[in-house]
Amino acid sequence: MERQQIKIPSAAAKVLSMLENAGYEAWCVGGCVRDALRGTEPHDWDICTSAMPEETLKVFAHFRTIPTGLKHGTVTVIVYGELIEITTYRCDGDYSDHRRPDSVTFVRDIKSDLERRDFTMNAICLGLNGKIYDPFGGADDIKKGIIRCVGEPEKRFDEDALRILRAIRFKAKTGFEIEEKTARAAVEMRALLDNVSAERILSELRSMLVQPFAGKVLREHREIIAQIIPEAEPCFGFDQHNIHHCYDVWEHITYSVDAIEPDETLRIVMLFHDMGKPQKFTLDENGVGHFKLHQLASADIAEAVLTRLRSDTATRKRAAALIKEHDDRIPPTKKSVRRFISKYDYDFFSDYIKVRRADTLAQSDFEREKKLGELDDLVRVAEELRAEDSCLKISQLKINGKDLMALGYTGKEIGEELERLLAAVIEEELENEHDALMESSEKRRR
Repeated sequence: MERQQIKIPSAAAKVLSMLENAGYEAWCVGGCVRDALRGTEPHDWDICTSAMPEETLKVFAHFRTIPTGLKHGTVTVIVYGELIEITTYRCDGDYSDHRRPDSVTFVRDIKSDLERRDFTMNAICLGLNGKIYDPFGGADDIKKGIIRCVGEPEKRFDEDALRILRAIRFKAKTGFEIEEKTARAAVEMRALLDNVSAERILSELRSMLVQPFAGKVLREHREIIAQIIPEAEPCFGFDQHNIHHCYDVWEHITYSVDAIEPDETLRIVMLFHDMGKPQKFTLDENGVGHFKLHQLASADIAEAVLTRLRSDTATRKRAAALIKEHDDRIPPTKKSVRRFISKYDYDFFSDYIKVRRADTLAQSDFEREKKLGELDDLVRVAEELRAEDSCLKISQLKINGKDLMALGYTGKEIGEELERLLAAVIEEELENEHDALMESSEKRRR
């Protein structure tokens, strides 16, 4: 047993101490130990113990406890204001649904508990005073930068198919390589992902996309991505035949994901923004590829996939709108920028610029600086409009419904006239001045 200089937070240390003083084994286990050994700050400190659930409740009788999952041996204890999960050592029964064990058996042996876990880096225990128990070599795998299943990978993935996505998510997070047998089994058994709920698939996908090595994972494990998003497969190896592009469609998508900030919605946008290109491809007489209206096809794909994966409505709609607009090359004039922002808002415009910039950075270097300069010009125009408090919404008009009622407008006529006036202001046909707006509405009324 090695010893490590890892600082265990006071709440977790208190739990370990109380369980050991009561005559039970207790260890920190899982992600907290993995992250501590990697030199990153752990978020949650989970405890495993030889104490049965009812024994755990007895040890912490004077603390507030939450029976989080007694059936699976988990009790949450509040210590020093922190939530600490304590789980009894267990062995799992059969996994008939390839997702959750049909039954669990509580045991007193820590190795039996660790044998059921997914990857060696998640099967390391840390005790008080820095004691490490690592029967499967997880610490060594962390040092080598390897993701390896505990035991036979086929058995681990057959038990819980979601582990296939967890493997590539950990790779996206750490930059580690997936060990050869584990990687081969993940690809060969990827069809088991069809047994996993849409919500869990989406949760893993969203988490993977915001990691530092997301693009690399999308490129190197595209067969797994295609299992959960079959619409991606036509993009693989699809030559764009265009001077503006140096990658095939899928490679371009993966590099664009890395080129944008790690925001879940923005990275979802980049994942789908060109997925409709293969179905819109045409080749002209000069051998140049074109993808007219691919943004609309891509938005339709995003809507369909996100609906299938049961995404929240707000994310689905915003992603689809940004994808539809991502190929809109608006000129850097006040009128055109005013029109765009009026249709949406400043936040949407900001995201639109980010999406176009990431798209450009994942293209060839042909005219790249010119394209990026045009985006900078658009940002400057938007900043000028904001500084001027330019009229972009009906609420900013220097005229209101009461004014129109005084001119004889009634019912839905009022809303329609306000929309007409706003359009006229945006198109620079009218000044946003009360008298000018009143005069225009009065003439129209007559």
